[in-house]
Amino acid sequence: MMNSDLSRRGFFLGAGATLASLAMPGFIKPTRAQAAPPKSVLFENVRIFNGTETLSGPSNVLVVGNVIKAVSTSPVDAPDEATRVDGKGRTIMPGLIDAHTHIMFSDIPQAAILTADIGFINVAAVKAAAETLMRGFTTIRDMGGPCFGLKRGIDVGLAAGPRIWPSGAFISQTGGHGDFRFPNNLPAAPDAFSHSEKINGAAIADDAGTVRKRAREQLALGASQIKMMAGGGVSSSFDPLDVTQYTVPELQAGVEAAVNWGTYVSVHAYTPRAIRQAIEAGVTCIEHGQLLDEPTVALMAEKGIWWCLQPFLDDQDATPFADGSPNRKKQLQMFSGTDNAYALTKKHQVKTAWGTDVLFDAKVAHRQGQQLTKLTRWYKPSEILKMATSTNAELLTLSGLRSPYEGKLGIVEEGALADLLLVDGDPIKDIHLIDDPAKNFLVIMKDGNVYKNTVA
Repeated sequence: MMNSDLSRRGFFLGAGATLASLAMPGFIKPTRAQAAPPKSVLFENVRIFNGTETLSGPSNVLVVGNVIKAVSTSPVDAPDEATRVDGKGRTIMPGLIDAHTHIMFSDIPQAAILTADIGFINVAAVKAAAETLMRGFTTIRDMGGPCFGLKRGIDVGLAAGPRIWPSGAFISQTGGHGDFRFPNNLPAAPDAFSHSEKINGAAIADDAGTVRKRAREQLALGASQIKMMAGGGVSSSFDPLDVTQYTVPELQAGVEAAVNWGTYVSVHAYTPRAIRQAIEAGVTCIEHGQLLDEPTVALMAEKGIWWCLQPFLDDQDATPFADGSPNRKKQLQMFSGTDNAYALTKKHQVKTAWGTDVLFDAKVAHRQGQQLTKLTRWYKPSEILKMATSTNAELLTLSGLRSPYEGKLGIVEEGALADLLLVDGDPIKDIHLIDDPAKNFLVIMKDGNVYKNTVA
């Protein structure tokens, strides 16, 4: 019996060691033939969009491995084994970037997220990630949710999806926009964690020390930036929209933790008071801000604060809330400021990024491209395309060494990462080509890998 027990114990110890090694970052790698040359793709006779008001002349773009190796108006010397794609004068452009997503929470109802097993949420997120990529969004900046596992699975080739700049759990005060506990969960027992905290969807912190700890936890898990809730929100139940959340020292604690890791804090907020307090604390980027006044926008411009703004309108893409409900009333209040917000950011030339911030609605998530083209209400098509490519890519660089991917995004040039779309037409003349990616995106490439190719 003793030898048998020791044998079983040795088996489990060995299995535990194996599982531990599997859990180490970077253990699983995409399989590659050691002697095989890197994959090569040559796009011939394409016109390039690179953030200007006109496309380039007929050009050739060579991709070797995951990098753009050559861009030329002359013939390019490509490897014999290169896949050749005849663009026939179509447009090649950088992959689109959505700078405000919640990939774990976009496609399933809020009630399911608050009650379902995390395994179900992960399965739904894998599907959402693949569909995001097939809409031409090769990169996303995730602004809250337990997406570290999804990101890793995509990166090592276990699932298809975009590059992810993850924030991890959003950090919220009690009763703040990230507090999705039910009223009967309050008052909370000391050190008790809610379901959303247990799955790393949210982190409740009510003093500077706890904010610092929660921020450090997300950074340790791989966050590329920290997301904090600095004001009231539409989809949360406890907080009116006008509420200012956290104090300057509490926000500073999160900022200091992020800066010590070489990255930054971005905050959810709508009102001047909440945003001025965040700026005082050293925050780098504001998410939303629909209710801002002109003096605060001028201050953002003066301080070089980024503004990640969404085209929230009372239309078919609005998150559905029951008429007359508190959430619906807050939603209408927020919608009322969208036109003014875009007018102010243009007037003061604030650094402006774009993102969708879709939550809890698969139908709206599938209209990701339409959320981008909606910006024609305020911008020219070339400005919109630039915002969703090189401008959003510039925002991503704020993560510094915490950026999860090395290389340049958002531009078609030698040495940049090969995230590319071949568009059947000219999106500057007709930006609504983006509305129907299934039809109009003939090639979708991410990191040099072709995920779609319908060119004959």
